[in-house]
Amino acid sequence: MNLNALRTFLAIIDTGSLVRASERLNVTQSTVTARLKGLEEELGQILLHRQTSGAELTPAGVKFKRYAEAMTELWRQAQQETSLPEGVETVCNIGCHVDLWQGLGQRLFIDIYREYPKTVISAWPGSQSDLDRWLRVGLVNVALTYQPFTREGQTTLALGAERIVLVSTDKGSPMRHDPGYVYVEAGEEFGRRHAAAYADADVATVSFGCAVWGLEHLLEQGGSAYLPERLAEPHLAARRLYPVKGAPVFTRTAYLVTNDTAAASWAWLPDLVKRLSG
Repeated sequence: MNLNALRTFLAIIDTGSLVRASERLNVTQSTVTARLKGLEEELGQILLHRQTSGAELTPAGVKFKRYAEAMTELWRQAQQETSLPEGVETVCNIGCHVDLWQGLGQRLFIDIYREYPKTVISAWPGSQSDLDRWLRVGLVNVALTYQPFTREGQTTLALGAERIVLVSTDKGSPMRHDPGYVYVEAGEEFGRRHAAAYADADVATVSFGCAVWGLEHLLEQGGSAYLPERLAEPHLAARRLYPVKGAPVFTRTAYLVTNDTAAASWAWLPDLVKRLSG
């Protein structure tokens, strides 16, 4: 089976149309059409319904998609690992939610770097949707995330819950009705609990989609916000931030999601997970 045809099929799904797939792959639309037609003829099934508005998977296409992803990922890993320099045994490409890098992400990276020198290692920051897509297409083979989006061929391991605490640049900041309050997104569960705890509060006029940006804003402009305690700790110790007394504390669980095929060669993984969970 032609790998270019598999990659073309996946590009059409990812972009939503043959035209956009041709642009991504830098080939003509006729080439994309020919590759898809050849793949369908080889399988004896129609994989995509072509429409003016785009391309939609058929039931056969839905079933074939996971096999196409697995085959292209195995080929990519085979290329990567067979071309490894002498003395190197395996590859670990880490995707990390930006809010998890300080702490868990750094610990994971440094532990592998220091203790398993025969591993080629890289790290990439991304959003929840980025990490899901990267794992699915094989750009990373392990992800640190807040969302357990496990698919077939992946394993999800809970690393424990972290505390989300209310902090302020003002030592006497009120728990409620602070005009400088900044809302920092921390997942759907946090959003529900926050709304219940502060049902009488006004809507925040400033909000951020990640804690790192929210922290930077507080340190530069002042105010209060809920932040992961591990991010706030150095600034609490330096008295740049202060805990807001009486404020409810929330929690959010971090997860390690691994690609099973890649993780099979990581004899060090169980011990590493124990340390990260400790």
